[in-house]
Amino acid sequence: MKTASMAEANRQFSKLLRNVVTDGQEVTITSRGKPVAKIVPIDDAAATAEWEEAKKELFDRLAKQPAMNISWTRDDAYEDGYP
Repeated sequence: MKTASMAEANRQFSKLLRNVVTDGQEVTITSRGKPVAKIVPIDDAAATAEWEEAKKELFDRLAKQPAMNISWTRDDAYEDGYP
């Protein structure tokens, strides 16, 4: 596991992130020598499952909301002389 100061992480973020993505390397970010954050590779299966669950929750919530009756058209939005 690599350790980087906040200043180093700020200067070399793309490089650190590339190492995480390509090598699966974990990077601990420190501030004044104390760990404050960690950059780790994401588990694709878990990420996909989380995405699918979030999408399902969104669609379920949207299905429960009533449709809005909008009484204006796109042309109405431009009737003030805008091209």
